[in-house]
Amino acid sequence: MTAIVNKTLLALLLIIFSIPTAHAQKSPKPKKPKRLSVKQQLTIERMRADSLAALVDEYRDREDRLANNRRAAQATNEKPIRNETTYIAYTPERADSLAELLHLQHSDDAFQRFFDDYICEPAEVIGDEDLDSLYAERLKKMVSPIHLPYNPLVRSYIKRYTDSSGLMSRVLALSKYYFPMIDEELLKAGLPVELHAMAIIESALQAKAYSRAGAAGLWQFIPTTAKAYGLEINSMVDERYDAVKSTKAACRYMKNLYDMYDDWSLAIAAYNCGPGNVNKAIARTGGNPRSFWDVYDHLPRETRGYVPAFIAASYAYAYHRAHDIACDEPPMPIAVDTVHVDRLLHLDQVASTIDVDSAALRLLNPQYKLDIIPAGNKSYTLVLPANRVSQYVMNRDSIFAKDSLYLKEYLDPANIDKAKAATTGTTYYTIKKGDTLGAIARRYHVTTTQIMRWNNITDPRRLSIGRRLRIEQR
Repeated sequence: MTAIVNKTLLALLLIIFSIPTAHAQKSPKPKKPKRLSVKQQLTIERMRADSLAALVDEYRDREDRLANNRRAAQATNEKPIRNETTYIAYTPERADSLAELLHLQHSDDAFQRFFDDYICEPAEVIGDEDLDSLYAERLKKMVSPIHLPYNPLVRSYIKRYTDSSGLMSRVLALSKYYFPMIDEELLKAGLPVELHAMAIIESALQAKAYSRAGAAGLWQFIPTTAKAYGLEINSMVDERYDAVKSTKAACRYMKNLYDMYDDWSLAIAAYNCGPGNVNKAIARTGGNPRSFWDVYDHLPRETRGYVPAFIAASYAYAYHRAHDIACDEPPMPIAVDTVHVDRLLHLDQVASTIDVDSAALRLLNPQYKLDIIPAGNKSYTLVLPANRVSQYVMNRDSIFAKDSLYLKEYLDPANIDKAKAATTGTTYYTIKKGDTLGAIARRYHVTTTQIMRWNNITDPRRLSIGRRLRIEQR
């Protein structure tokens, strides 16, 4: 029976990938999509996934009935009755939807299996006096090449990560999207997967996180370190916000730090404050420390809490169920795929042509600072929901035909100064009705104080519509 189902499902996959291109070209042009919120889009996609799952179940039931029919016919030497058709017409869109369903099932299974198979609950909480021994025992159960000791400082951070603020609920939701990719890159680099908790303490898994010190992205790279590890930063693109590329850079950086100290706690501390500060702390302790805890008193104040926070974040992620922490809904589609773009493209060209929300595109492609992919001399990637890739491919010509509408100011020779600005690190923004200095600052990832200084603005509440603001890019 299993062999029959497997053969039939294999036949379905062959049908999917043998659909001629002409069929795709004859598909009706999709209507202009309604503007839905990301949450509404996710609800619709889950309904579609449920429908597809029901379709697969129904098909398997048909196969069961046919197989029983065959066995009964063989037992009586009669010809089996075939009164049901097993052929289902598939389209590229349905193929994408089935691929999305498979991805979602794999992601959900992997997320649940981690906690079911690897997280052991050694005891129940009886009272506050038992928490220390309970936390210590739970951390001991998390066998890892990274030492995860327990002490009062670690407990204070565990309390912070397991409180009622909702922080871990949001982290858990985002981890469904980011952790599979982060874990894959860590494994490729030969690093412990437990290092994914560093992204929790660095950015709370917020891809657009930006600090006062100028650090940005999931891994909070400052510009000099980011460029040293090959990340592109200019007026149009900031790859510190690219989840895949920044994770690969973080893996190389962490591997270099571990090679330097041969101890994960020291390497993690150095990621926070730089190897120079760790080296000075080591020198002040006599030059032969065994771990972070031996140099704790000589480290910068912020770094003293970094390793305890790492341990606490690892604990809170692993044992969130024990603290009744629920997982929020992810704000972006979980099942995604990537296409390469070799021409200048505005994200709204895509959103206005195929059925994908512009807000979802921005969440999936945060590295494009002005929502423009500046492809030309080289190609760039565009991340799409997995069930929209065929739509993009079939409508590619229509999408790029809209460049004169969405990229008019960038294609107009009169705006050549903007092109020059992209190479010099300076850009200009024309104030529109409803603009605020704070909103403009957030858009360009700078501060209102910087914009005021660059443009000699004394009162941020008085902005003249039509005035061009000078923005210095990092």
